[in-house]
Amino acid sequence: MIRDDIKTATITAMKAKDSARLGALRLISAALKNKDIELRTGTAPADDNATVADVLSKMAKQRRESIEMYVQGNRPELADAERAELGVIESFMPTQMAAGEAQAAVRAIVAELGATSVKDMGKVMAAVKERFAGQLDMSSASAMVKAALG
Repeated sequence: MIRDDIKTATITAMKAKDSARLGALRLISAALKNKDIELRTGTAPADDNATVADVLSKMAKQRRESIEMYVQGNRPELADAERAELGVIESFMPTQMAAGEAQAAVRAIVAELGATSVKDMGKVMAAVKERFAGQLDMSSASAMVKAALG
């Protein structure tokens, strides 16, 4: 499980006195605990790895946006710190699907569900998110679904 890998990496970083990596790992653990608390009030997720992948992808997206803003603001030291955190976060994320593979998967889901128009986009996107959470950027998946349905 991804959570176990994160705990193991945290212990290793503590022993190695790698404060930058340890800080990033603690941020990941805190985000996961916050998500767990949030999910206690709702329905329990069917797949814990999908929940962890969702949290990691949100954290990675935040880091990418921060890097872009720091570069624009001429703050290279802060951008470098964010890049280091992004590297740690991405090391626990599932591997991303290649563009061709993702398009084939989206077309297969569209065919499987019998979707014919943009009205079916919500149903298709729900299936895509359920099956490929963390492996596929949902904004690019949305564009692929629109292209497949349009």
